[in-house]
Amino acid sequence: MAFDPLVEGSSPSRPSISSASRSRRVHSSQTGPHPRLEALVQRHRLSRWQGPIHPGSRAAFADFLAGYCCDRSLVLDSCCGTGVSSAQLGRLFPEADVVGIDQSRHRLARAPNQLPGNVRLFRARAQDFWRLLLAEKIRPELHFLLYPNPWPKPAQLGRRWHGHPVFPDLLRLGGRIELRSNWAIYTGEFSHAAHCCGVATSAMVSFSCIKPLSPFEKKYADSGHELFRLTVPAAPWSSKDSQRAPNPT
Repeated sequence: MAFDPLVEGSSPSRPSISSASRSRRVHSSQTGPHPRLEALVQRHRLSRWQGPIHPGSRAAFADFLAGYCCDRSLVLDSCCGTGVSSAQLGRLFPEADVVGIDQSRHRLARAPNQLPGNVRLFRARAQDFWRLLLAEKIRPELHFLLYPNPWPKPAQLGRRWHGHPVFPDLLRLGGRIELRSNWAIYTGEFSHAAHCCGVATSAMVSFSCIKPLSPFEKKYADSGHELFRLTVPAAPWSSKDSQRAPNPT
């Protein structure tokens, strides 16, 4: 299914953070992987998604290209929210260019006043930006998906990244993907969806947060949530990877 362009809350990205001091755990009637997950992923894998690229995303990507240096590693922070996680990643990887993308003007307006010099933030839809990177054969070395919106109702499967038609392109874009979530079902589904596409993942692990990467990670850790991490190792680049969406429209 398609999502409204650059509208707050319309993508599978992260929810808006609450001002409350503690966060409730994800509540869902699902007790395991969605029974329709595999069929949905296979349908997306076998057909090219031709959703249009929003003009705002295309303009943001042009700005990115204007400052892109192919000699430096690229770290992608998709759905970066206020950019706090991007700033943290910039400090963790000072030799790389860190790019944070989020579709919310409201969230990006609250970005830190002083970002590390290797960090840039862009307002764009993640699903657009990924396809534009793929079309230009630009591959991130690391790609972080930190606490995406879980969309916990079973009817919302298509709003989770692994249920979205862009998922095969996300895997083709490559780089080492690191997903973090406070909902084990989401992380397990992501892994299963990748396997359905012929892509192996690490085992999902529960981890303790010592230095939170993002405000959500801190909030969930402070609230006593169990946190989960999954990585998708970088696969060798294939010429076929860029053929799926050579000229996104």
